[in-house]
Amino acid sequence: MSLMPSNPLPWELHIGGDAGELDAAAWDALLAAQPQPTPFMRHAYLAALQASGSATPRTGWVPVYALLRQGGALRAACALYLKSHSRGEYVFDWAWADAYARHGLAYYPKAVLAVPFTPVPGTRLLATDDAARLTLLQALIEWAGDQELSSLHLLFGAPQDVAAARAAGLLLRHTVQFHWHNAHPDHGAPFSDFEEFLSSLAQDKRKKIRQERRRVQAAGVGFRALHGRAIGAADWDFFYRCYERTYLEHGNAPYLTRDFFARMAEHMPEAWLLFIAERGGRPIASSLIGLEGPPGGAPRVAYGRYWGALERVDCLHFEACYYQPLQWCIAQGVQRFEGGAQGEHKMARALLPVQATSAHWLAHPAFADAVERYLEREGAGVEHYLQELHARSPFRRTG
Repeated sequence: MSLMPSNPLPWELHIGGDAGELDAAAWDALLAAQPQPTPFMRHAYLAALQASGSATPRTGWVPVYALLRQGGALRAACALYLKSHSRGEYVFDWAWADAYARHGLAYYPKAVLAVPFTPVPGTRLLATDDAARLTLLQALIEWAGDQELSSLHLLFGAPQDVAAARAAGLLLRHTVQFHWHNAHPDHGAPFSDFEEFLSSLAQDKRKKIRQERRRVQAAGVGFRALHGRAIGAADWDFFYRCYERTYLEHGNAPYLTRDFFARMAEHMPEAWLLFIAERGGRPIASSLIGLEGPPGGAPRVAYGRYWGALERVDCLHFEACYYQPLQWCIAQGVQRFEGGAQGEHKMARALLPVQATSAHWLAHPAFADAVERYLEREGAGVEHYLQELHARSPFRRTG
């Protein structure tokens, strides 16, 4: 596909389906230049999803890699997937699919610009500038129409992605996530230690956290924190047992294969922090945290990703998924910890509500109009919900 820009050199859109054929260094260099990079958009991560059998046509994720070039130079790129279902996305459009089916229309296949199984906000449209970002999105909409897809969805995009989506006429949808910031509410400086963090909270929140931590300690549970290549094969094996158990307890198979994590250990070890809970010298639970930071530098952002336990201990989930990671983040000077989607209980642990945005293009005009009206009503509800949450700050009031 060839598109004419304002300058004499044409844009050229290249579509492929094999991450192994991409120039990994060029992809990662473009990602590193984005305003909101995450480890989940690195070439090694996306390639591992495909090569491990986690996100493949067999699991309902057909990978597509789009490269936008101008005069031979790479100007923009993205990963998208052709989907035959809506699982593993965390922006729920089941009702839209049902409505299509009731009218005798096919909602699948659809296209999603997303990281499979990963509701982490970040740059989805990698680009050298805003013009290239918008041009890539417009080209993808044209491509989706040519492929007779029902729709194109950009999930958990960065603000620059959202601006391009708005300019391209996509419908915006807002959801709520919960993030912790390493900044004292009184003066904005990073917390010096976990105790200073606790002292910034309202008395009831502070008391509750201390009680929950004491319960775990009284149960004889301790923790090991392992980062990067310090996470050995046996540690990854144990983590996967925990991860798998979490899914099986809900009657589902895990999204990610053991081979995926083997590839993470080999190609992206610095991006992972593993907490292992132990009792009586035996591991009983674990939580895995993703990390983002400059190459060779200290991490700036931590992402709570996966957890599981082989034994039940009161409050162990809170300790493994929040208190241990926050304590580590404070000690390492990490700026932000993203706790992910859903769960108002996270506010009691000082993870505050933030708005996450997705964007949607639907080929069918009547359905696009109906979804737009629906999103207007839904958006008003989300805004009201955010206002209610912000009024319930966990921090102590001063002045």
